[in-house]
Amino acid sequence: MALSLGPHKDLFPYVLAPMASITNAPFRLVMKELGAGVVISELISASGMTYGGEKTMDLCRYFEGERPIGLQIFGEDGETMGKAARMIQNQGVDFVDINLGCPVPKVVKKGAGSAMCRDPQNLFKVLKEVKDQISIPLTIKIRTGWDACSINASECVSAAYEAGVSWVAIHGRTRAQGYEGFANWDLISTVKAKSPLPIIGNGDILTAKHAVQRMRSSGCDAVMIGRGALRNPFIFLEILQEEGKPLTDAQKKYIREDGSWNYWLLITRHHELLQGLYNPFNVGVQMRKFLTWFSSGFEGAAAFRKALYSIPTDDESGAIKVYETAKEFFNRPELKKSSSYLNEAFLQGGHG
Repeated sequence: MALSLGPHKDLFPYVLAPMASITNAPFRLVMKELGAGVVISELISASGMTYGGEKTMDLCRYFEGERPIGLQIFGEDGETMGKAARMIQNQGVDFVDINLGCPVPKVVKKGAGSAMCRDPQNLFKVLKEVKDQISIPLTIKIRTGWDACSINASECVSAAYEAGVSWVAIHGRTRAQGYEGFANWDLISTVKAKSPLPIIGNGDILTAKHAVQRMRSSGCDAVMIGRGALRNPFIFLEILQEEGKPLTDAQKKYIREDGSWNYWLLITRHHELLQGLYNPFNVGVQMRKFLTWFSSGFEGAAAFRKALYSIPTDDESGAIKVYETAKEFFNRPELKKSSSYLNEAFLQGGHG
């Protein structure tokens, strides 16, 4: 099956995964500009949307350049999520995504996230209730099952199909695994082989070569990349190269004369977008967070991170200092990156 969403046909089948507190509008737009086929928001509370909380509604902001853009919600019941989905549709986004894979206890104990997939029959009812409220596509992200004794991804895919869902993204771990162990791509492939819906595989994709290999070997309609895009923000450009796709003139500007990636150009673009949406305090906080990830694998990264977190970011001067510290680090002529970071544990908590 070709990856499509409504009027958007034959999408580039490499998708930026939704990640809580990470995939905000500035980061999503940068990833889109660097080659991601589809981008999805961070986790948004459906009940928070229906109450109209300012912080919750801020998570719904997006740039036109992100299209096709989806906003991801979570909740405990179809009625509330249906109302939130209708609000999202009214904001003009391209699709609604429901998080059915989050393993975090505070989400699961309410019956949301991965807990909702424990009962495929009830899942169908909830998804149908949500889909009946919108005319734009509805997609979902699930796990392989609750634990090793209750692998039910296929049943959840069937329920999604009957409810009118457009695609299912599968993270290849159970809820019990969290982010430990390895993603079960054999199981993802098995589910895909008999699925009536497009399937997007997700889990442990850290390099462009690995992404292309998974795309070809799994039979999936697309692959979804999350944490791999944080420590290598150029992973989608590298995938374009692996797939033999031409780069745009704007994308070519990120290639230095020596063939390496221009991290400083990426950081200045990200900084520009952050300034357009956030106050100086939050610009500093966001910059520091992403710079910590972007510096992975570079010589002197530990000292750089220590310097970043010694900078107070409670006013505009702090944000400026973060920017200047990054400029000094990433503009070094001897800047070199190794792949040693690929073997390090990374973001083992819940990120969607």
